[in-house]
Amino acid sequence: MRLSRILAGSFLASTLVAGLSPASAETFALVNINQQALFFNQINDGATAAAKAAGVDLVIFNANNVPAAQNDAIENYITQKVDGIILVAIDVNGVKPAITAAKAAGIPVIAIDAQIPDGDNVAFVGVDNTKAGEDIGKFYADYVKASMGGKATVGVVGALNSFIQNQRLDGFKKAVTASGVDVTFLDTVDGQNVQDVALSAAENLMTANPSMGTLYATGEPALIGAVSAVTAQGHTDSVKVFGWDLTKQAAQGIEEGWVVAVVQQDPAGEGKAAVDALMTLKKGGTVDPIINVPVTIVTKDNVAGFKSMFE
Repeated sequence: MRLSRILAGSFLASTLVAGLSPASAETFALVNINQQALFFNQINDGATAAAKAAGVDLVIFNANNVPAAQNDAIENYITQKVDGIILVAIDVNGVKPAITAAKAAGIPVIAIDAQIPDGDNVAFVGVDNTKAGEDIGKFYADYVKASMGGKATVGVVGALNSFIQNQRLDGFKKAVTASGVDVTFLDTVDGQNVQDVALSAAENLMTANPSMGTLYATGEPALIGAVSAVTAQGHTDSVKVFGWDLTKQAAQGIEEGWVVAVVQQDPAGEGKAAVDALMTLKKGGTVDPIINVPVTIVTKDNVAGFKSMFE
């Protein structure tokens, strides 16, 4: 079922929420995954601020974790003849025909966070998720060597419908395996990029593996679920947590010592970079096909610098 009526309402509501005038000369559309995770909301915030500074209108569509809704949204924005589309893709292959249709209509698409394999988007803004997964995997392996006697078991809370989170897991496993450290990978449970689902999945993972010593979470909802499960089951003294996308709860866990390291991206910076790239294109310029935004591994040594995010 097409979402034209819903999208039309979303178009107006997003314009009002962004506080921008619908009479702007240019209109960009941001098609996001959900508005539950702080990460995606920070992308929205960065893009909204950049659009306002550039004097363009930005409308935001919330796909609520439904891949097909993103395709319908792009088709609807093509019909509305927006001037550019920013996409945080759920299904990087399934959304390709919609991106191709936008290109055919003369509407440039900038992908954020998730790369589109051989896609017709003009550029990708974000991180190398496989490489960053390897970075946290190496950090994890070094920690196991230095602080856990060189041996550990690890369970994973992921989002199996997310291409990028699977890349983060692949990179993590590759680095841990290459390190030669004695790590046994236990179950990988599916948090589906939804906090409540991730919490239940993490609790089930811990129940099924009572001797598990470490957890790796591949995204913000997964990390929230993992942190909440460890706290609720009283295992902060026996389970060490590693993951992606800092939250208030994770920052507190880092200070307390049982959350060890979290890969922190710059989602607001990614949103800004995507809008800036569209503005460059609209002015007749060119942009690099890959616009890298660096990550930071947050630990007890540097977490204090990130606490203002949650005030």
